[in-house]
Amino acid sequence: MKTAIGIGGYASDNIKTIVDYVQTADRLGVDYVWSAEAWGQDAVTTLAYLAGQTENIKLGTGIMQISARVPSMTAMTAISMHQISNGRFVLGLGVSGPQVVEGLQGRPYAQPLTRLKETVDIVRMAFRGEKLQYNGRHHVLPLPGGEGKAIKLDHPPTEIPIFLATLGPKALEYTGAAADGWLGTSFSPEHAEAHLDYIRKGAAGAGRRMDQIELNAACTVAIGENVEEMINSRRRNVAFQMGAMGSGKTNFYNDAFKRAGYTEDAVAIQRLWIEGKRQEAADRVPDAMVTEFGAIGTPEMVKDRFHKYKQAGITSLSLRLDSTDRKVQIDWLEQCLDLLRDI
Repeated sequence: MKTAIGIGGYASDNIKTIVDYVQTADRLGVDYVWSAEAWGQDAVTTLAYLAGQTENIKLGTGIMQISARVPSMTAMTAISMHQISNGRFVLGLGVSGPQVVEGLQGRPYAQPLTRLKETVDIVRMAFRGEKLQYNGRHHVLPLPGGEGKAIKLDHPPTEIPIFLATLGPKALEYTGAAADGWLGTSFSPEHAEAHLDYIRKGAAGAGRRMDQIELNAACTVAIGENVEEMINSRRRNVAFQMGAMGSGKTNFYNDAFKRAGYTEDAVAIQRLWIEGKRQEAADRVPDAMVTEFGAIGTPEMVKDRFHKYKQAGITSLSLRLDSTDRKVQIDWLEQCLDLLRDI
């Protein structure tokens, strides 16, 4: 099973600390580093710097928000990263959510899947070295009635993997049909069908095999003997996902937990969070909404969880090491890699 770590997303992250962490992961043989993009750091700049500070680890955006850039700029950025990283770049794309897209970027969030499909179409045209001529619902190139013409990006045909961060059923089907990989969140191996059934359906409809799609699932990891304390420390994070990762009407994380069988819990936690009852929302999170969506506990417990992810069909684990202390993160990372080698 491949492994990954995550960085970025917030401007408070120290670049020296990030570089040391990723260089250590590179030396240990971690396969990917995924750079987040929320409302702090962008997903690309840090990776560009890391390209010159690392040797083997693949550098992926996890994710570039499609509404923050026009597709042609997304393609040019990916090509630039491909060149400066000697082919180690992976383009991870996602639609984000309405609060960020409409609130921060001032773009309408309507029809996010259609916008994602059009973005992937145009980016792949650019990678193939074709003139960018496209007639979509949200993107039309060249702009009608203007002085523009169809332009081909100045580069030879380039193959760059495209991974999609998707959670909704139709978006998961599209991932199975079109993507090189999936960046999964809110995934539980006990309820793998809540995500993978849709990816399988999309792959089958496109005449693809599941082994043509790399399944990369985020896995929160905490290793120690005080299991109850570690579970309790995660409840607020889960409550934040249920209540704040989207609007009251549109929250893909909440919906994913519902498909996994936690409808009553997800609805109740979201309601409490939106009402401002944050501690009550955290207290409402049952143990299983923590333990079934990560690997938390003693080394043997964590090893057992990793085995369940593998049995469920996950081919790459994105290890979200649940500590702000880099020394602890590196210690846990080394333990995780040892445990995965034993599986």
